Amino acid sequence: MDRALADAGVTNQAVIDFVTQWAEHTGAERMEVVSASDDARLLQEGLDAGELQPVGEGMYYSRSYSKDTARSEERTIVATADEQDRGVYNNWKPSSQVRPVVEELMKGALQGKTMYVIPYLMSPKGSDLDELAAGVELTDNRSVVLQMIRMARVGIEMIDDLGDNFVKAVHVTGDLENLQQGTPEDKRNFVTVADERTILHYGSSYGGNALLGKIAHGLRQASYDGWKNGFLVEQFMLLGITDKETGKKYNIAGGFPSASGKTNLAMTLAPDALGDRFYVEFYGDDIAWIWVDGDGVLRGFNPENGVFGVAKDTNEKTNPTAIDAIQPGSGAIFTNVAYNPKTQDVWWEGKGPKPTDLDGWMDWKGEVIADRAPEHADDPWAHPNSRFTTTLEQVPNVAKDYDDPKGVEIHGIIFGGRTRDREPLIRAMDDTAEGVYDGLTLGAEATAAADGKEGVLRYDPMSMRPFLSYGEGDYAQHWLDVIGRAKNQPVFAHVNWFQRGEDGRFLWPGYRENLRPLVWLMQYRAGEVEGQQTPVGVIPKREELLLDGLDEQALADLDTVLTIDKARWQEEMANREEHLGQFRDLPEEIWEAHRRVNEKLESFEG
Repeated sequence: MDRALADAGVTNQAVIDFVTQWAEHTGAERMEVVSASDDARLLQEGLDAGELQPVGEGMYYSRSYSKDTARSEERTIVATADEQDRGVYNNWKPSSQVRPVVEELMKGALQGKTMYVIPYLMSPKGSDLDELAAGVELTDNRSVVLQMIRMARVGIEMIDDLGDNFVKAVHVTGDLENLQQGTPEDKRNFVTVADERTILHYGSSYGGNALLGKIAHGLRQASYDGWKNGFLVEQFMLLGITDKETGKKYNIAGGFPSASGKTNLAMTLAPDALGDRFYVEFYGDDIAWIWVDGDGVLRGFNPENGVFGVAKDTNEKTNPTAIDAIQPGSGAIFTNVAYNPKTQDVWWEGKGPKPTDLDGWMDWKGEVIADRAPEHADDPWAHPNSRFTTTLEQVPNVAKDYDDPKGVEIHGIIFGGRTRDREPLIRAMDDTAEGVYDGLTLGAEATAAADGKEGVLRYDPMSMRPFLSYGEGDYAQHWLDVIGRAKNQPVFAHVNWFQRGEDGRFLWPGYRENLRPLVWLMQYRAGEVEGQQTPVGVIPKREELLLDGLDEQALADLDTVLTIDKARWQEEMANREEHLGQFRDLPEEIWEAHRRVNEKLESFEG
């Protein structure tokens, strides 16, 4: 074991001690310290072992255990020594209670297996946040190593000079077929011991549970670190818009609950009619770390090095940028989609026409589709949470400065949920407290089947509900504090691409057309348009939007998607009050913002 560390050039004694301790605890037979340069060899080993299958040239397919296909929130725990860290959503437990349980499950679990040591950095190298972005993940799973190489900056040179300033992350896959998933005897434990900067995950090989640099560190642990060290960590996309006519560049970060269009927006292009004037750059689709620099400038970067995208409904129309990023030679890994070993093709719902020749096709469980019983003929071929993983450098419009350790200035912060009525196309907020309040009341519509109430939101503050690591009141105050330090305040806005007409059709075409309201937002921030005041924010005047090339139906529906429905908003305000009332120690500034909006609605004529 010591020889493996020495041969890999590990000189950091804190790393050596951590790895040695866990090698002994888990009983690992072998050890391998990996870096990004090991990718080709590990891919070949995965192919030889049958863990991967080829997808044409330079792409790969993997399949996970059928009960291990998504994050499991009920088994995901934030643990600290201080009960004051308990929130409504963070599933807090005392570390003295949960840490011994997961450590016992890991004891001896790697006997006869290789322990892979993955030194990683969740930031561009050389940033002021390096010490909080560094980690070492220990895992027994080669596929996890390959995914981490795509999603983080991997190599001992990233962290060897940081002493004990790294997150200690241990992942043990466990016997997936005998973990009793979803029963009272469920053995899975996904624990972030936030005040010890330690992550212990047992019982999964799925990305969000196993790529510990991504969610567990990059969001959950880093959110706690940010609270203690003066920066924000959010499940935000980040994009840049350049107006080639004026030379101005704007960067927008934003949070969207699941199924609300975040990845498609992050990877969007300008609509054809505006393509000569506007260029859109991709920074990231999932996480942003945000801070105020020494000059008072609000800045941010994407801590990841890749894209872990949902395959379902990704196609040339919805997200051509993603399709370009997963072409032959890209090194992309597809997980839990349909696969044809004869043709080496992959397919998922929404990719394009379903293959009519079933010869060779296997579904995400590895079952032959042609052999399905008639009652299962229409079952999905791919799992709804099937994924593709690729590196940022494969994204064709990735920003040239995506790896800049100084980050980029953030000019706008947007929130967007999926709502069929009430929420207009875009509404801007100049007041920081009202912007933070809006983020805390972000949500997407629940279905009638979920809770029996049509149009009621499942609230998801800042889209961080599954990833919060401390109390919501402290979280709200931290937002006010960080943004309040910026000399040039960002403009906040709420967007909604999902309004529907009485006939059920979408009233806004979405996808690349979504750039139009974002351009208006930046023009509004610059004072180039004035919009119209409403109780819930400033919405565009019709003539202020760039409408060239928009189809006739969208033009006809535009007035509807720029309307404020007073009665529906008053209903929403009552729901918001109940939602916010759950949170202990919510800042008075947030309640004042709520009351201001409520009072303006009372006198609004509509």
